[in-house]
Amino acid sequence: MASDNESDAELDENYYTFLNLPRDATPEQINTAYRKQSRIYHPDKHMDPESKKEAEIMFNRTKRAYEVLSDPHQRAIYDSVGEKGLKTEGWEIVHRTKTPAEIREEYERLAQAAAERRLQQRTNPRGNITINVNATEIFTPYDDTEMPRVEIGSMSIAQSIEAPITRKDMIIMSGNLYSSNGTGTGGFMVAGRRLLNKGWLEVCLGAGNGFLLGLKGGRTLTSKLTLNGGTNMNFQENGVIPVVFSTLAVQLDKHTVGSLTLNAGPQSSMTTQVDHSNDQHAISTSFVIGTPHMYFGVSYTRKMLENEMKLKLATKVGTFGFLGEYGVEKKISKYSSLIATVSIGVPSGVILKLKIIRSNQSYVFPIHLSDEIVPAAVFYATVTPIVAWFFVKKTIMDPMEADRKSIEVERTKRQNEQRLAAKKTEAMAAIHLMQSTYNRILKEEQDRRGLIIKRAIYGCINEGTSQFKPEASHDVTVPIQCLVRDSTLQLYESSKCDLPGFFDPSLGDEKILRIEYTFEDVLKTVNLKDNEPLRLPG
Repeated sequence: MASDNESDAELDENYYTFLNLPRDATPEQINTAYRKQSRIYHPDKHMDPESKKEAEIMFNRTKRAYEVLSDPHQRAIYDSVGEKGLKTEGWEIVHRTKTPAEIREEYERLAQAAAERRLQQRTNPRGNITINVNATEIFTPYDDTEMPRVEIGSMSIAQSIEAPITRKDMIIMSGNLYSSNGTGTGGFMVAGRRLLNKGWLEVCLGAGNGFLLGLKGGRTLTSKLTLNGGTNMNFQENGVIPVVFSTLAVQLDKHTVGSLTLNAGPQSSMTTQVDHSNDQHAISTSFVIGTPHMYFGVSYTRKMLENEMKLKLATKVGTFGFLGEYGVEKKISKYSSLIATVSIGVPSGVILKLKIIRSNQSYVFPIHLSDEIVPAAVFYATVTPIVAWFFVKKTIMDPMEADRKSIEVERTKRQNEQRLAAKKTEAMAAIHLMQSTYNRILKEEQDRRGLIIKRAIYGCINEGTSQFKPEASHDVTVPIQCLVRDSTLQLYESSKCDLPGFFDPSLGDEKILRIEYTFEDVLKTVNLKDNEPLRLPG
């Protein structure tokens, strides 16, 4: 686990910023930037032994950046997963005749799969704990003279562990317990799963409410068609209860999947479902015919990715009555989410469901507020989670997040201490190598009354003032002037610390770039956020 964290904290090289290029740079722009920078850092341009040694380091970095960005395949890899993708063994298995777009898509898939594998290693086993709370006396009290009682109606716990045996074989062990009104049941199951050429096969044995023997499997029939199914045999005292189930899924288009599910057993049913999902929203419709109920359901989810939040509306209408549901899901950390849902229906009444998801562990708290649709219950079910969320966020989560970020920054600093020191030394060497180029460009701009950089500082400023912190800033006048071409300065949307002659003076803190310049003998000053683009004169 620690190794994963350390890997995540390593600083990546930004080849685009080092060559001062936009992310969508053309091959011509890349060639031009390489030639300009090579003229400054080529070892043959410097006769002093120390300067020649410094130039070799900077020229090698320039050449490496050019090699990656000028090769469409390496560039696709770099754009998808960064510098670590170029260093990782095994990436070369992707066929080089694929287009850059196909390579990018493949690498994103592999990176996501690797992240999911790491997550699985961290979070096994999977589990679910559900605690049903009966709070109906709050809104419909039996006796007004007594305090309303809040009771635990039932509780269920389910847990499973997946243990890989070989690359294709896996053992799955799971168990569950259920308790309600002083009585309880439970069960235990062991399954063996094997991956086949285009599918999987699973055999399971269980005990609890009688002996259970099951066989499941799945197969990809075509690129758009998959079939899953199986059977369970439950051996009880009064006989054998068989269950047969199957699901046929069809990829209707890029964002839409349709499925038909059949269940034959004590509670038989047929379900038709269509799911449509993209980056903005998800819509699901289902129609169920079976025993004991038949119903139609539809749900809509609005994805607010910028806020890491989802809003959901759903309804079901059938022989059982009707049910309406609305709720919100909020991501509160990298692996954790919080879901609050209000259900209003007949005959269920009003239910507030709170769900906490931590990786593959979930904790569910359905709170039954009323057997009937009581306006007060609906109001408090809606308002209470919102008020509680903002209170917990401000008093607990925000301070914890600030502490976490502080610890993460310190850990990153420790891990990259030598690299940061080397970058600072390298930046000073680059400024030394730029002196002749700086003098030439400065004279050209002075002769034409063009863009002259009087002073440029990069770093952190004291809070509430405009003064830079001496220990967390440095002078970048020379590097900025060297980026001026024909009285124009162009900086792109990325951290400035990766520009030649720059280094990060305070890792993890907010930084600005302040440039004092004259153009046509008019003095001006501009303050630029670290990732903000700039074009002078503007």
